[in-house]
Amino acid sequence: EDEEAINPFDFWKGANFKLKVRKVDGYWNYDKSEFDSVSVLFDDDDAIEEVWKKQYPLAEFSADSNFKSYDELKTRLDAVLSGTVSVGNIADELNDEPFAEPKVDTKPVESSASGENEEDAMAYFEKLANG
Repeated sequence: EDEEAINPFDFWKGANFKLKVRKVDGYWNYDKSEFDSVSVLFDDDDAIEEVWKKQYPLAEFSADSNFKSYDELKTRLDAVLSGTVSVGNIADELNDEPFAEPKVDTKPVESSASGENEEDAMAYFEKLANG
């Protein structure tokens, strides 16, 4: 027997949900839960309007900015399942940004070692080599 479809959020033709919890084979089970018969939320329209005015939009929670793109999710899934990451064409995503050329000083640097120091070092290494 099919049940008649209802909108549980309708103020005039909605229905309460009866949550029935039981334990089956050691686990919580909710399969006996059901909707009550169709009824009006309140008998007074002013009370219904008061509830209606207390509602607030939930669009900010389902905005696209709160979720990753398909490509990001696909890349992450592939990385987890296969252990590798497939990379798209990065050139499509990069914007050419101008950059400053580095300034290089091309003046010759004068040697700080004098000839005498070099001779002393060579004599030292020769002494080490000859024992």
